[in-house]
Amino acid sequence: MPLDSPGFASLSEAVYAEPMTGAVTSAIDKSALTEIYITDALPSRAPRAADPGREKRAILDLAATMADNPAEVLPRFVSLAMEMTGSTSAGLSLYETDNDAPVFRWRHLHGLLAPFENATTPRDDSPCGVTLDQNRTVLAHHPEQIYDWISAENLIIPEVLLQPLYIGSTEPLGTLWVVAPEEGYFDPGHARITAELAGFAGQALKMIRAEERLQSALSDQEMLTMEMSHRLKNLFAVTDGMIRGSARAAESVQAMADSLSGRLHALASAHALVRRQAPRAGDSARHTDLNDLIGAIVEVHDPEGSRFALQGESVVCGDQATTALALVVHELATNATKYGALSGPAGRVAVHWSMDGENLSLTWVEQGGPPLRGTPGRKGFGTALIARTIEGQLRGRLDLDWTGDGLRMRASIPQARLQS
Repeated sequence: MPLDSPGFASLSEAVYAEPMTGAVTSAIDKSALTEIYITDALPSRAPRAADPGREKRAILDLAATMADNPAEVLPRFVSLAMEMTGSTSAGLSLYETDNDAPVFRWRHLHGLLAPFENATTPRDDSPCGVTLDQNRTVLAHHPEQIYDWISAENLIIPEVLLQPLYIGSTEPLGTLWVVAPEEGYFDPGHARITAELAGFAGQALKMIRAEERLQSALSDQEMLTMEMSHRLKNLFAVTDGMIRGSARAAESVQAMADSLSGRLHALASAHALVRRQAPRAGDSARHTDLNDLIGAIVEVHDPEGSRFALQGESVVCGDQATTALALVVHELATNATKYGALSGPAGRVAVHWSMDGENLSLTWVEQGGPPLRGTPGRKGFGTALIARTIEGQLRGRLDLDWTGDGLRMRASIPQARLQS
């Protein structure tokens, strides 16, 4: 039978995850449950002779495995549980809550039920659930008598002994279970051994999960370091290009210093936005909202907030697109301040953006500045930077129109490039 077939899933729910708590199938009467779940019979059974030396060696074995090969602790733990109790099968049912409904997942199965590895059973329809609810040993006798899906597979389960697994005393991890070779087999000695092993396993699971969290944190740190290195390389490349371009276009050292300083401030603003909105460990994306980006850049040129009209929907930008658009908006605002609408007291700038299908539509419209006489005869580095960024880096389309009222810019940028 395939592991993911309905019959297998039902069977897995039965053998080591049969219902018994308040959530028990209504067709099963209480008298049948009393006959199946016989935990109270354990104290009356005569315990077999204990072997303290063997138990000590088992604990030392587990401790050595934990030190030398932590990944093998849980499989070894289950095999020892089966060996020390003389069971025909053993396994762990680990509690998972990240599904639509909580389940137990069968792990590290040994013996006759090993083919059920990785099967799941409902939290509220299983003896594992009973074990956690009661927080004590649970013993079940011939569960196939009341669960048709067990008998349909011709499985005979003489007895099942379950122990709760906890981290500390509050966080449930699941159960340890062992299957007896015959009726009346399990006694208080078996219950004591499995309880002690369950306590040890809970601590082992706690250590394993702590190690997993540490490894995840280290992996996240390594990714962050690699990303920061990549961003610094890009930043140095952009800065180098700006220095060379500013030097070619500047008429004096002071003009070069002023233009370069403004561009570096724009880069710093973009970097600060990305840093503030960097995700928590485990997330891969770093996002900035376009409204925050444009607002941060134009604020330098309009501290009172009276000369820019910004209007647009929420548009998410990745860190590279954030840097690129910061430079574009900075160049537009700088040109408006030096030559365009913002060079006079009555000038205004309207910036609008929206998603047009799979593209971002961005417009920049200046009004109220000194009259223009058509397209400038000489394009400076700033204009070239805008074109190279929109059309080259962002793979968009750019239209610059110098009308009598002022500069009008229209840009269309693919949404996919905004995520970079």
